Amino acid sequence: MPITQIDVSLNEIEESQLRANGFRKDEVNLNKGAGGNKVHLWYKDECEGQALTRIQFSYTDDMAKGLSDAGYRKVNKNLNAGTSGANVFLWYYKGDTDADVAIKDLYVSTDAADEAQRVRFGWERLTCDLNHHAGGNWVYLWVEREVPVYIRDVTATSTWKSDVDLFQRGYTRMDDNTNKFVNGDRVYIWYLKTTDQQEAIKDLQVSTSDDEYNNIQQQGHDVVNMDLNKGTGRNQVFLWYKKDGNRPVKGMGLITQRAVKQYKEVGARIKETTQASSPCGSFTLYLYFHH
Repeated sequence: MPITQIDVSLNEIEESQLRANGFRKDEVNLNKGAGGNKVHLWYKDECEGQALTRIQFSYTDDMAKGLSDAGYRKVNKNLNAGTSGANVFLWYYKGDTDADVAIKDLYVSTDAADEAQRVRFGWERLTCDLNHHAGGNWVYLWVEREVPVYIRDVTATSTWKSDVDLFQRGYTRMDDNTNKFVNGDRVYIWYLKTTDQQEAIKDLQVSTSDDEYNNIQQQGHDVVNMDLNKGTGRNQVFLWYKKDGNRPVKGMGLITQRAVKQYKEVGARIKETTQASSPCGSFTLYLYFHH
C-alpha cells in the first residue's frame, strides 16, 4: 500500500498522539549519535488517499521558500531538535506529473554498510544527512517506490531563482551542496525520474580538469552547464550524462570517503567531484550512481 501521511515526533507526548491516530513509527532515532531529542519518523500506508510521491528537506530559509512556493507541505518539527545542528525540516508532495511515482516504504540508515544494502536493492536515497551540522551518525532517509524508476534528466543550480519551476516540473533536488566543504556558491544537483527505461540516462561522468572535459565530450556525453565548484576559485568541475546504452541509471547521490568502499562493493559507480583541505583534514565529495 502507498504511504499517504507522514509526520515526526520530538518527544513521548507526540509519540503517544501519533500512535493514537494510527501512525506507524520508524524505530531509528533521527538524532542518533548527536544527542538532543529522540526524533522519530511516523507514517501511514493506506488503500485510500493520495500517495506521497516526493520528499525533500530544508536547512536554510531559501530552501524552504522554494518548497513552500512550489506547493510542498512542511512537517513543522526540527529534525535536529535539542542539538547544535542546523534546523532541518521534512517536506512532502503528492504529485501527478510523469515523474511522480507513489512511495510504498521508507527506511532510515545510520551507517555506510547499511546504506550500501539499500543501494543494492534499488532504494532511492534522499541526499540530506538528517544530522546536518549536528555531528553523530550520518542519518539518511530512503524511499522505495511502487514501480521501478530511473533517472531521465539531470541539471544543477547555484541560485534559488529556478527552484519553484524545477519542483513543479517534477525534479528532485539533491539536498546537499556540492561546495559543502569549501567557501563558494551553493550548488545543488537535480534529477528527473521516469518509469520508462528508454528515456533514462545510461551513464554519468564528472570532469575535474580540461583534459577530462575534452575526453568525456569526445565520448558523446552532454554537459550540465554548471561548475560544481562555482565561486570557490578552484578548478572547474562538470557533470556529464549520456543516453546511449543499455543499462539505465536507477539512482544517484553524493557521498564522502567514509562510504566509498561499501558503495563500490555493491556495484555503485563512484566519481570524485570536489575537494577541500582544512586544519581538520582533507575532504572529498563523490558522486555515486547505480544501474
